[in-house]
Amino acid sequence: MRIGILDSVHPVLAERLAAAGHVVSEVSATDRDALRFLDGLVVRSSIVYSDLLRMMPALRFLARAGAGMENIDRETCTARGILLYSSPEGNRDGVGELCVAQLLVLMKHLARANAQVHRGEWKREENRGHDLHGSTVGIIGYGHMGGAFADRLSGFSVRVLAHDKYKQGFGAGHVTETSLDRLLAESDAISLHLPLNDETHHYANAAFFNGTGKPIWFLNTSRGAVVHTAALLNAIDDGRVRGAALDVLEFEKADLSGMDPGADAATLKRLLDDERVLLTPHIAGVTHEGRFKMASALADKILTDFPSSTL
Repeated sequence: MRIGILDSVHPVLAERLAAAGHVVSEVSATDRDALRFLDGLVVRSSIVYSDLLRMMPALRFLARAGAGMENIDRETCTARGILLYSSPEGNRDGVGELCVAQLLVLMKHLARANAQVHRGEWKREENRGHDLHGSTVGIIGYGHMGGAFADRLSGFSVRVLAHDKYKQGFGAGHVTETSLDRLLAESDAISLHLPLNDETHHYANAAFFNGTGKPIWFLNTSRGAVVHTAALLNAIDDGRVRGAALDVLEFEKADLSGMDPGADAATLKRLLDDERVLLTPHIAGVTHEGRFKMASALADKILTDFPSSTL
């Protein structure tokens, strides 16, 4: 098959596909001549909507080196019988580890303390933190990412409450499967691990934060628009949220390349000016190891359905 790679992914993917007899090449979204003959396309952050899909009439599969698929027109792909692959197995470790780091930075006031010392300030009592040991961490969405975070918490002597609307029977050990209401009422920290769709857009809204039973630390490494940023900032100002760590922002461009200049400027400025919010540029799953594992996972899936023996 002729397989095009639209974004930069680890070379192990092309190497394994080529070794199986497929013809693999880098392609551009504007190269109509190359696109029209493709049987498969691999992307990372590029947007693949209906206009681009129409340029690939022979397409049999579309693979994303990553977890979420919101940058792909899945409805059109399904209608055309195009197989879809993603690779959440590849970056789950990076996401789980960053969530632990986020939570510890918030609870120990590390970002603020670091900035103060760099300014020559030495404020110990002001930076008295909290112990993770003995706390309750709520995880909403228990797929690859939520499960990875729970795994990393196993050595901290915490209780994990996990809720997943579409998954049951996963509670074991330090993880208790529970309702959303109980999770909100009992958690000291809450982490979101949800795909972005019509159901989850602004999932963490004013009602969500009003439903918490105590002041919480709040984490989001899923997608920015899952959180209503203004509602989060209001909850921080009202004391319902002690601090937040956002690896993803509601103001990101669809291709994840930066912030949208057309976003709500007032709310964005309010977010950027708030020292109680720890911000990172969508890097939870961006590790050297994860880049290799995502590509390798995609190769496994593609070659399962399209091995050389079927050519």
